[in-house]
Amino acid sequence: MAFIPVYILILLFTIIIDYVAGILIENAEGARRKYFLVMSIVANVGVLSVFKYYNFFADNINSLLNLLHISSQPVPFLNIILPLGLSFHTFQAMSYTIEVYRDNQKAEKHFGIYALYVMFYPQLVAGPIERPQNLLHQFREKHYFEASRVSEGLKLMLWGMFKKVVIADRIAVLTGPVFNNPHNYPAITLFMAVIMFSFQIFCDFSGYSDIAIGSAKVMGFTLMKNFDWPYKARSISEFWKRWHISLSTWFRDYLYISLGGNRVSIPRWYFNLFIVFLISGFWHGANWTFVAWGALHGFYLILAIITQGIRDSAVTKIGISKTSALGGFLQVAFTFSLVALGWIFFRANNVFDAWYIIKKLPLVFGDIQVSLQSHKIAFWNIWSISGITSIKYVIEVMALIFMIELMHISAVRLMILSTFKKITFFGRFTVCYFMLLIILLSFIDRPPASFIYFQF
Repeated sequence: MAFIPVYILILLFTIIIDYVAGILIENAEGARRKYFLVMSIVANVGVLSVFKYYNFFADNINSLLNLLHISSQPVPFLNIILPLGLSFHTFQAMSYTIEVYRDNQKAEKHFGIYALYVMFYPQLVAGPIERPQNLLHQFREKHYFEASRVSEGLKLMLWGMFKKVVIADRIAVLTGPVFNNPHNYPAITLFMAVIMFSFQIFCDFSGYSDIAIGSAKVMGFTLMKNFDWPYKARSISEFWKRWHISLSTWFRDYLYISLGGNRVSIPRWYFNLFIVFLISGFWHGANWTFVAWGALHGFYLILAIITQGIRDSAVTKIGISKTSALGGFLQVAFTFSLVALGWIFFRANNVFDAWYIIKKLPLVFGDIQVSLQSHKIAFWNIWSISGITSIKYVIEVMALIFMIELMHISAVRLMILSTFKKITFFGRFTVCYFMLLIILLSFIDRPPASFIYFQF
């Protein structure tokens, strides 16, 4: 409403539709229940399609007509922008009517409470995408002030802001220019940008989730966990159980299972997996890069299922146990490599830039070899050929990434938390104060930055 006040009517329209649909579904029987559910889904998806995808389809249709040399009136574009958080609002609203249809949730009769469910400000803009069973009842409960709960919520908000402002935004200074102009940089720089963006998007989005969950906690509300250290995953399947949990479970419960899940023939199972990830990619943005990103992850999962026997046999012959430290490390490293490769499509401006970066990546070893041979194996010479002039800045960013990765190790994380709880109040206050000071200092000469997922 701050920039286009009339856009609040979009939310009001879908809120009224879904509120009425929930009551009608609960009171109806037989086919009428499905009719009212379809009415709700069409209204929600229709609004999202107009604002998020209309111009995308119009542009592609016009391009296709030009390619086929068909002379016709071009499809007109709409002078509209995507309202912040519309994709998240749509999915949260749909989860309500679907759960009422499945008899897992009673229809909410109080209009204000239902409106609060879909407009709860901590998670309205970028999730987590909540379920009615978890959130609706909390709006009817009386919440008392608890100092310990408020303290935990504020600490979580502080940690989320640290990840966003101090780490993600600093990495963005390095990755932004590279992904916006990949043809101007050598392979070593592209490789560095791909790795760093993997941590940028994690710190950016998980940082937002921490702030959302923490701010809700301060007020006495509990939101679902959205990230569980995803780069610890040993497979793509496990990665999606740890990354954007509220979205991946949404697609699992409302699309994958509805299509039949794995309780179908093998070809249909593969189709179900692929179509879910294809739609998931398209949900993220109206660009072929997101479609390619979703398709790639669908391909990963299908290929993993097909090659399961071959991979198990190879591991047995090599003699590396999956449960060993080396086996676990190799699985994590391989999974991270596949995920990082997918992030290229997620971040690139278009498919052509993404493909260019992928083609250049194998040349990174040649760049390193030339640099080492020409400059007598000086570490900083690798950075000099990359076009990045501020070595101190890069080392600082790498130190922050290393710190985040240390936190991935459960033993280290538990040790830090245990130690933090044991120190005095003054000691805990000092740690939090310096974290806040670092965050504030990071805003000095900081380029404009927003949360990556705001665009979705």
